[in-house]
Amino acid sequence: MAKKISLREFQQDLTARLKNVADAAPVASKLGVLAGEQRWLVDLADISESIPVPVLAQVALTRPWFIGVANVRGNLYGAVDFSAFLGGDMTPINMEARLLLAHAKFQVNSGLVVSHVIGLRNLEHFQLRQKESEMPWVSAVYMDTDGNVWKELDMRELLAHPDFLQAGV
Repeated sequence: MAKKISLREFQQDLTARLKNVADAAPVASKLGVLAGEQRWLVDLADISESIPVPVLAQVALTRPWFIGVANVRGNLYGAVDFSAFLGGDMTPINMEARLLLAHAKFQVNSGLVVSHVIGLRNLEHFQLRQKESEMPWVSAVYMDTDGNVWKELDMRELLAHPDFLQAGV
């Protein structure tokens, strides 16, 4: 038979466990994604979620990289093909493509379509490189143990950049 505990004991135990987790050293991990052929690292705190690309409503007179508007649980998000925005090929919308929704803290209902979510990457396994990018939304450049170059996305900088905000033609 299961041991009975009071609600007070449960709350005290839960509080103690949460405090232990908060006191633990934070792991510097980022979400690794592919945008075309480019590898990107996205801070998990900068996105609210990663979802399969929903049905998009097309918007007339917009740049080719602005691929439509998505209704996600009653909220409208502008969908940007991140690869195309960067000057690459359009992302095929398939089972691997994902829409990364910008966190509400940015107060911009926008999402980035990426071709593939690779998974969490620990920055301890990366070597920091000289930032060679002219794109202001690249906060750092890394190289992994296989020699692949990864760019760290500064979501705040991207969402506030005039080129990103000017989706109309």
